[in-house]
Amino acid sequence: MSALSTTAAPSRVAYRSLAVASVDELVYGKAPNPICVGRGLEIGSGTVVPEINFTLPPIDINETTWPEIRRQYASMIDGVCTRAVALEAPGLLVEFETLPPMTNRPEWGAEITSILAERIHEASDRYGLKAALRLTPNDSRDHIRPPKMRSGPYWDSMCRLFDLAGPSGADLIAIESTGGKEICDEGLMNADLRTMIFALGVLAPRDMEFLWSHIVSVCRGAGITPAGDTACGFANTAMVLAEQRMVPRVFAAVVRVASVPRGLVAYECGAVGPSKDCAYEGPYIKAITGAPISMEGRSAACAHLSSVGNISQAVCDCWSNESVQNVRLLSAYAPTVSLEQLVYDCRLLNRASAGGDSDRLRMRNWLVESDSALDPQAYVLRPDVVMRISAEIIKEENPYLRTRNAVAAALAELKSAQASGELRIAGNEVKWMDRMCRAADSLPDSEEAMCESMRDQLQDAPYLPSEYGLA
Repeated sequence: MSALSTTAAPSRVAYRSLAVASVDELVYGKAPNPICVGRGLEIGSGTVVPEINFTLPPIDINETTWPEIRRQYASMIDGVCTRAVALEAPGLLVEFETLPPMTNRPEWGAEITSILAERIHEASDRYGLKAALRLTPNDSRDHIRPPKMRSGPYWDSMCRLFDLAGPSGADLIAIESTGGKEICDEGLMNADLRTMIFALGVLAPRDMEFLWSHIVSVCRGAGITPAGDTACGFANTAMVLAEQRMVPRVFAAVVRVASVPRGLVAYECGAVGPSKDCAYEGPYIKAITGAPISMEGRSAACAHLSSVGNISQAVCDCWSNESVQNVRLLSAYAPTVSLEQLVYDCRLLNRASAGGDSDRLRMRNWLVESDSALDPQAYVLRPDVVMRISAEIIKEENPYLRTRNAVAAALAELKSAQASGELRIAGNEVKWMDRMCRAADSLPDSEEAMCESMRDQLQDAPYLPSEYGLA
């Protein structure tokens, strides 16, 4: 394990080997490249810490309501910090995801960041709470169609908020970027593997390089940490659609794995983690890069349902709730309640770890085995599957070829698991496996050929090739 680092790794890292040496080393709480952020918060050095995310109840965000919005965020962070201290949490990572008006008017996002940072610092100074604040601006570039990814008012306001992050007190920057989503949505609606791969393997990585080169540069200038991205708008959309029986679960599982090469670009540009909590592709990121990851599962039922509630915790370094609205429950307001649940989850994991590596592995394996046989989306998060597929992904350097490898490896793992009885796949989804295998076998051998093959199909699609550096 490397020494704790507070600075970004060198940009343009080339991942050609796995950072995690063996499947028994892919465990929760420990990452090959741990970090230390904020007020002494260590992530990935052996202890799982809670990450809390909260948001407003339904309210119009405008000049009139702004004082009430300020009050609510101050109340939420006070409740969370007070409860974290009372429960003797091992640390606390707070995520502030801006709502669109707070990015479009970046001074508003910076103002809330300052309120949260001030309260976190007070708790740290008074009670010794080890804590950090993650700022996650929403990616508003896709608010127009076709999206303008590299210019225009939405891009300008995002950049302004990035610049204000450090001075406002943020310790880390993350984002749920949307480059390629306008095409991926079409692929998801039609369960069209080829279109989805074009979006995730060609468009998205190009946007990631453009965006994360900028984010890393800003973070280095401000002395804060570039954390990570998430395929939320891609793979999580597929997951939610699968939960609603609108797309096959096997398709959603393959989309999840196909999102990994896209996510790797952020780390190649200099991101160091922890990955974004809703990036369920996090175990692959950890296996390949060694960066610590934040994950969510059963703790995120307040935000969305899933079939990966336990297995998603198996190799986490931060354990998150996704996001919860500031509504009153019988015991307290929901953010405080959610924080308590996260602390107790982390306490159990850390107690198992205190028994040694064998107990840590036993707990990890229980979490894995409780979910992995019941849904293909869970199966592709098994640590052994993650290690095998990750090894296939990094055999290539080009993101498109990595995505193609990811899809082929995921399909092979799913077919093998079904044949051996390790995984239950619904009978009406078996034909989808064969259909996806045929589509994967027909994929072109280069990015250029892939672009050419999609030209006619997407000539009227709502995207601008030039925004991705394409002719």
